[in-house]
Amino acid sequence: METGAVSGILNTTLALIFTWVGYKTSKIIYKYTPYSYPNARIKAMESKLLTEQRFNELAESRNLQNFIVNLEDTDYRDYLAEVQEPDVESVEKALEKALAGTYELMARILPRRVSPFFRLLLEEWDVRNITSVVKAKLAGEPATDYIVEIGPMLPKVKAMAESKSMEEILVILEGTPYEEPYQRLLLGEIDVRTFETELYRMYYGKLLNYALSKKEEERTILEEFVRLRIDRMNILTVLRGKVAKLSAEEIRPMLIPGGSVKLDPLLHVEDLGMALAELDSTRYGPVIRDVREEVERDLGVLERALEGYIIERMNELNRFYPLSVATPLGYVLQKGREVKKLRAIAKLISDGLPPERIKELAGDVA
Repeated sequence: METGAVSGILNTTLALIFTWVGYKTSKIIYKYTPYSYPNARIKAMESKLLTEQRFNELAESRNLQNFIVNLEDTDYRDYLAEVQEPDVESVEKALEKALAGTYELMARILPRRVSPFFRLLLEEWDVRNITSVVKAKLAGEPATDYIVEIGPMLPKVKAMAESKSMEEILVILEGTPYEEPYQRLLLGEIDVRTFETELYRMYYGKLLNYALSKKEEERTILEEFVRLRIDRMNILTVLRGKVAKLSAEEIRPMLIPGGSVKLDPLLHVEDLGMALAELDSTRYGPVIRDVREEVERDLGVLERALEGYIIERMNELNRFYPLSVATPLGYVLQKGREVKKLRAIAKLISDGLPPERIKELAGDVA
């Protein structure tokens, strides 16, 4: 073979190799580099999560004013500064705003290919606000008292709360995804419980569709996150239904599609104990076995255990994919648990319970 031909083959081979290396390098840079800064920032934020010792100190606050003062060196300070006359409802709403602020921060600092997911998470407050306003209106109560000022649809929610009639709310919801289920509610085709379920189906449907639109590990992580949350909601719905002696036909319309657990076996058993036994063969079996006796007395124990399982699963994915969306998801879950515990302490302080009792009860929230 002539020297020129050999050189040509070598040059072509080298060009292909360098092209392949360049492609793989650019792919790695595209996938991982955009997470470097936000995930480093989130790791620093994780170090500021409140410790058990700090929760115990807050339980000693004696009153809500002291509780607020004792949080002045935390990220909650600016939100609690808006509370003029400390009462438990105002404090709880301020803490929820702080949690929503965490989602908004994630949406700002994360790569554009995943940041919309965290904006979608904010829509859960829309669902909660809309259902709260509708329930208050049906009960003849002041709807504005039940609004948390969070969510993309907050202006419409406020307009709903100030509306003079149920029909006026339909006009306000016109053009939104919630118009159709609300119209069915007005016509008496569904009850308010089914209306609420329909809104949550839309919400989780959006989250799942977004997750499934992603690729590779981003899809893996987001899909796992959404399906775990749907499982948690469905499992608790079924078990509460069993406690209330509801039939499978009564429970099924309250379930959210998209979870990973087959629910039919649970629906057709007779009681809570048998439903828990059915769950033993699922991925949640080990979680339930650890708290089985307590769960039969208090389903709140299982709710907390499932939340802990989701956090641990995100931590596992974070260890496997250290530069990924698993880090912010794990953080917002931990922040949510922290806010829930702070709300519990504030409520117990407001109720006048002694510090030792508050520490005991708040410890069960973790």
